[in-house]
Amino acid sequence: MGNEQNGPIKSFMPTGLLGRSLLILMTPMLLLQIVTVLIFFERHWDTVARQLSRGLAGDVAYVIDYIGQFPDEEHLKWLQHSARARLQLDLVFEPDEILQEQTDTPPFGLVSEELFVALDERLARPFYFNLDLDDNRLEIRVQLKEGVLSIVAPRKRLYNSTTYIFFMWIAGSALILYGVAVIFMRNQVRPIRRLAKAADQFGRGVDVEDFKPEGAAEVRMAASSFMAMRDRIGRHLSQRTALLAGVSHDLRTPLTRMKLELAMQQSSPGVDALKQDVVDMERMVDAYLAFARGEEGEKAVLADIGKLLTDQVGESLRDGQQIDLHIEDHLEMELRTQSVRRCISNIMSNAGRYANNLSVRAGRRGQDYEIVFDDDGPGIPADKREDVFKPFFRLEESRNQATGGVGLGMTIARDSARGHGGEVFLEDAPGGGLRVRLVLPIGH
Repeated sequence: MGNEQNGPIKSFMPTGLLGRSLLILMTPMLLLQIVTVLIFFERHWDTVARQLSRGLAGDVAYVIDYIGQFPDEEHLKWLQHSARARLQLDLVFEPDEILQEQTDTPPFGLVSEELFVALDERLARPFYFNLDLDDNRLEIRVQLKEGVLSIVAPRKRLYNSTTYIFFMWIAGSALILYGVAVIFMRNQVRPIRRLAKAADQFGRGVDVEDFKPEGAAEVRMAASSFMAMRDRIGRHLSQRTALLAGVSHDLRTPLTRMKLELAMQQSSPGVDALKQDVVDMERMVDAYLAFARGEEGEKAVLADIGKLLTDQVGESLRDGQQIDLHIEDHLEMELRTQSVRRCISNIMSNAGRYANNLSVRAGRRGQDYEIVFDDDGPGIPADKREDVFKPFFRLEESRNQATGGVGLGMTIARDSARGHGGEVFLEDAPGGGLRVRLVLPIGH
């Protein structure tokens, strides 16, 4: 239940360290600003709006009271001049008019509500106001006994400029703080990305000698540990290669003597069988060494996969294998050519051993290069496909090397693919037989 509840939330969360760090850093800042703005609206804005509304309503009430005391035209002209000069109010008296529209309920908005309450308290007579007469003015119309009084006032009588300054300060400071946070967090995340890229390149055999620790203390510690691990793995591989070279020499020497001794013997069924056993032993030694040696010593270079496929298919065609090759695009990436060549060769050799025809298709699929091998052989049962990648596992139960091989071909192929960040998949071919998909990621 917990995972189901968290799922929708996680789907909206950033996945990268930079995004999550900025979210952790900016969320409290955003909440603080929201609380500050709410307090401002609740206290400052409400107080200022109420005081300004009461001030304007008081001026309007004063004007109406004055007209009630001195309704003659001469006093009205003096009042219009004085109100314009001292109160910033433009007065227009419309005799014998009736107010057509009244404001009976508080309009929506804090300023409108405060003005309605103030006018209702001080005037005690029908009125109407329009705060959006134009961009700079508002209008208040009041019903008098002799007609309608129209009062036009500047909007700044109700709106305080400090409100906009406050919001500009909040927004400006937020943008500055967010910008500084983004720059700072990007600088902190960059060493982690470089470490991840170096680890990925090292796993694919790309030279990472220019990598050096940088960033925060914890990131430097992780980078130093990575470099120490890289050196230990390099020493281990070098020692293993040296050991294998010695084993190869020690094994090949007695095998060579056995071949010489057998060559001097007269041909007989027993001698011929021993000769074939020696040949099989040499093939097995070569296969074991190729599997154990892996990709040691080979550096990744920019290479064309299409050319590797074309060369390998050409060799297989010369050996009598029937192959249809189709390359969709220009496929270039950094790879260890001998390793990939060995991978492709093992896959095609297995197909040639069990099938009559092989179709090879290569192209780009999203962020990967995909090479598909479809044969017309008997295929591999679904429950046995993962076992094929185990070292020395053979579907052919006999020990005949000519029919079943050593049992390392697909193991070496998968190791090569995974060494480049890819994978080898076994599936059913559309026309029957086995489909082998070799996937190599581009984005490295």
